[in-house]
Amino acid sequence: MPTTGFELLVLLVILAFVVGAYRIIRTVKPFIVNAVVGLLALVVLEWVGFGVEITPVVVLVVAIGGIPGAILVVLLAYLGIVFVPAVIG
Repeated sequence: MPTTGFELLVLLVILAFVVGAYRIIRTVKPFIVNAVVGLLALVVLEWVGFGVEITPVVVLVVAIGGIPGAILVVLLAYLGIVFVPAVIG
């Protein structure tokens, strides 16, 4: 059964989509790993006694910086500059 031009076009579009998705995932993967490791570090540091309010900005700093970003966030919160945990009551 011969293939038509339409079938080849669909195959090329699917191939381009798969290659594009692979490149996007390969680019974003280090940020996801940094964010997970950094957030785990923040949870451990909060368990020890250094509390930080988790906001989208904190997640962004930790995702870009990883462990050093988490340490920076904790230091800035400890010094009362930014990222200070909310006090209820």
